[in-house]
Amino acid sequence: MRRFRGFTQTDEQSSEINMSPLIDIVFILLIFFVVTTVFIDDPGVEINKPQASSAEQLEKESVFLAVTSEGEVYYGGRNIGLEGVTGIVASMLGEEPDKPVIIQGDVDATHGLIMQVTDAAQLGGAKSIYSATAK
Repeated sequence: MRRFRGFTQTDEQSSEINMSPLIDIVFILLIFFVVTTVFIDDPGVEINKPQASSAEQLEKESVFLAVTSEGEVYYGGRNIGLEGVTGIVASMLGEEPDKPVIIQGDVDATHGLIMQVTDAAQLGGAKSIYSATAK
């Protein structure tokens, strides 16, 4: 005795994959990516922006110093203080005196402290010093 007497599979009842849920998911992902994209405000004027071919090389081969809003100076994740800047810069520039020194200052850091760090880096032998303010 067969349990499924009324069940017969014919060519008319072939199995299909329903694409509607897949299309819905792709559409939702598209909306998500469009909404979460950060748009850059253009000034409205076409300009030729300069391209620096040595931008990556400058980042990789630089001495990074950070000045916090509390007046602390960091190198490599360690608090070296203002007194340690000259020694660190001198040791890092030992073989490569043309290596740039980049000073990243906090928005709330005092200008006087950043200038003191710049002077200490120059005493350590730095020839090219760049400063940037972190936002």
